[in-house]
Amino acid sequence: MSEAPRRKLPIRWLTLAELVGILALVVAALGWWDNHREKQQEALDRAQAEHAKAAEARHAALKSTFLLVGQVGDDGERIRLASAHPDQVIQTQTLIFPSQIRTSLVETTGNPRIDRGWLEDGLRKAGREGALRVPIGIETAFVDDGEIRTDRSIYVVGLTLKNRLLRGPSVKLEGLSLAKRGVGGDLRAAVDSAWGH
Repeated sequence: MSEAPRRKLPIRWLTLAELVGILALVVAALGWWDNHREKQQEALDRAQAEHAKAAEARHAALKSTFLLVGQVGDDGERIRLASAHPDQVIQTQTLIFPSQIRTSLVETTGNPRIDRGWLEDGLRKAGREGALRVPIGIETAFVDDGEIRTDRSIYVVGLTLKNRLLRGPSVKLEGLSLAKRGVGGDLRAAVDSAWGH
């Protein structure tokens, strides 16, 4: 058996027009790819900038937020109050206690604090005992960036009321924590409501 001779396929050379067409297609594909990568990078940069801007806004909001911190002193006799941000200077404070404990307001100027004596008699009359959490409404006027601002919040004072054999119960203040910020309306009613729960 003899094999049929193989036919050689004719080699066809590309014309100059076809080469230019292929080259134009390659250039267009590279241009599309470069444009696509550039748009992706712009979207990534935009997202990073928005994230950084949001983080900066959160930081600025936290910086301008007023928060009291308390330092217990004199073996539980008082809690010294200060702003968590050292650039916010407390001017005056009005402290509102639950009506069952104290009906009169306490106002301080330049010496922010909570004294045990402000609570002791009322707690004795209320007949409470043991570890307690007492809500206190605090309206604070403070200076921030040269402007006087006001904060109205409810804080909870942790304390222990112990019975003493001959002298009656004694109160020992233990700490302070934020319960509610930006209280509007009647602060006394909000404090009484928090004490009732």
